[in-house]
Amino acid sequence: LSSLFLFKIYISTFLSVFGEHSIFSVYLILEVRLVGGPHRCSGRVEVLHGETWSTVWDAGFDQQDAEVVCRELGCGLPVEVLRGAAFGRGEGQVWSKELKCRRNESQIHFCPTTSSLKHNCSHDNDVGLVCAGKNFKYTFSVRLVDGGSRCAGRVEVLHRGQWGTVCDNGWDMRDAAVVCRELGCGEAVDALSDAHFGSGSGPVWMDDIDCSGSESTLKNCRSGRWGKNNCDHNKDVGVICSGVRLVGGSCCSGRVEVFHGETWSTVCDADFDQQDAEVVCRELGCGLPVEVLRAAAFGRGEGQVWSENLQCRGNESQIYFCPISSSLKHNCSHDSDVGLVCADSVRLVNGSSRCAGRVEVLHRGQWGTVCDNGWDMRDAAVVCRELRCGEAVDALSDAHFGPGSGPIWMDGVDCRGSESTLKHCGSPRWGKNNCEHSLDAGIICSGKFY
Repeated sequence: LSSLFLFKIYISTFLSVFGEHSIFSVYLILEVRLVGGPHRCSGRVEVLHGETWSTVWDAGFDQQDAEVVCRELGCGLPVEVLRGAAFGRGEGQVWSKELKCRRNESQIHFCPTTSSLKHNCSHDNDVGLVCAGKNFKYTFSVRLVDGGSRCAGRVEVLHRGQWGTVCDNGWDMRDAAVVCRELGCGEAVDALSDAHFGSGSGPVWMDDIDCSGSESTLKNCRSGRWGKNNCDHNKDVGVICSGVRLVGGSCCSGRVEVFHGETWSTVCDADFDQQDAEVVCRELGCGLPVEVLRAAAFGRGEGQVWSENLQCRGNESQIYFCPISSSLKHNCSHDSDVGLVCADSVRLVNGSSRCAGRVEVLHRGQWGTVCDNGWDMRDAAVVCRELRCGEAVDALSDAHFGPGSGPIWMDGVDCRGSESTLKHCGSPRWGKNNCEHSLDAGIICSGKFY
């Protein structure tokens, strides 16, 4: 008989004699797994006790427990503990024990446990965990906090051994792009200000950041002196990064590619449905899905076809939170790359065609205009390219196509002319300006009508 089998018999005999609520410290035979995450080192925490997998309640799971779980799975250090069924609600039982790891254990079956829960938990309280992965080297000097995933949240930087925040003066999409790249989180979706993810604590380390967008780390960007500013934590910046992009069309249409293992991979059309499309469009700030296109409609991609299958429920904010299956049901080539058309995040209004008019952008679910301060042909060129409307013919100001309504989302736009979308151009904070709709910007593109 194996020693493990004999030990299990011993434990069973011990419990039958002394009971589960014995004063003796009993180390239970447990296995652990992470379920429903984008890779094996992230997901909903589940433990095997007896012959049943059970979820773990979030209120009783802490950083010490997380370190042991990640270590046992060979997944490096813990990155984030996620509450509130972030990786979906499990099935079966919620485990009726609470781990009390001391951090130095090699496996959770060496961790003490309490005999009963202090809270009545449902699967709405299933805890999730993101570990760094076995090849991870913990050298990041930037992190995102309080955003629900490691790729969204308040920006914090490590300086002289202490974490601090970043002030939002001058904060824009180029700065956000550097943070997303540094963290291996794909592309920047939004650069947020005014403590969107809550106020931080400690020092405000950086202010007046001015990245070109090509830097490998935020610390390589130009900025004011470390810790020297007149900011408070009400101006802490945030970032939302995306692990998905659309290629070969506009910013809101194209071939679907996911960022996994530091590379972009295409997605097989046989395993991509309307719920997946809704989450992708939502994550990219592109409204609702218009059409899912099969058979490499936006061209054949390069590199790998993703070897996983999204199983989004349709209500997730990012594909990061979607469950995935461990393998594809189909053998896919790039001939089966899926494409997606979402509602655009920029439009031209009140012109003679869809390629001329007042510029309006979609932000946080609401359309608004662009102020004409600094508006020029490079900015117009980006919009024309984004809408697939040919070359820019004119960049117009003073509400040439009539004043809009609602918020004035952008002001002082400063595009280089090579960006794929207007949202990637440098500009001050969203919605912060002293403009009126009499200054709404407009453009005329060459389009097929000119």
